[in-house]
Amino acid sequence: MLRKMGEAVARVARKVNETVESGSDTLGDPWSTVSANSDLAECKLVSFPIGIYKVLRNVTDQIHLITLANNELKSLTSKFMTTFCQLRGNFLHRLPNEVSTLQHLKAIDLSRNQFHDFPEQLTTLPALENINLEENEIVDVPVEKLAAMPALHLINLRFNPLNAEVRVIAPPLIKFDMLMSPEGARPPPP
Repeated sequence: MLRKMGEAVARVARKVNETVESGSDTLGDPWSTVSANSDLAECKLVSFPIGIYKVLRNVTDQIHLITLANNELKSLTSKFMTTFCQLRGNFLHRLPNEVSTLQHLKAIDLSRNQFHDFPEQLTTLPALENINLEENEIVDVPVEKLAAMPALHLINLRFNPLNAEVRVIAPPLIKFDMLMSPEGARPPPP
């Protein structure tokens, strides 16, 4: 187990160094609004070890976006949530309460996780413009709280088993784009 974690930290260190050394700006993701991207996808992370924070210590001001697609993360610490916000393709099913301290967060990508409940902490973030919760297991959405969010422009709820009430109530109440799949639609295979 320790060896496996060490290998994951080494993979992350290599990817972070590649990003910083190349001055990488590999955006193109419509959900991102930042200038540097570090791709930590497929690093086989089960947790985010303290060793990775040590690796990132000197470069966190240069890396504003970290993609964690296709890892095996099941939970995150509050330290992680206040440092990174781009989470895709993991096994997350809830966010720590500390996410509500991210008052300047503009976009969050929580697609392809295992959320059954809408992460309501997001409704308290005044600067949040884009929420991507595509391909989760969300049935109910706090439409009234979302409608009250001042900066929200887009929420992607495609491929969630949304209940009929959300589908009927949401459109007349919201002033932003809400992407939903037809009822019963399935995501394309990976």
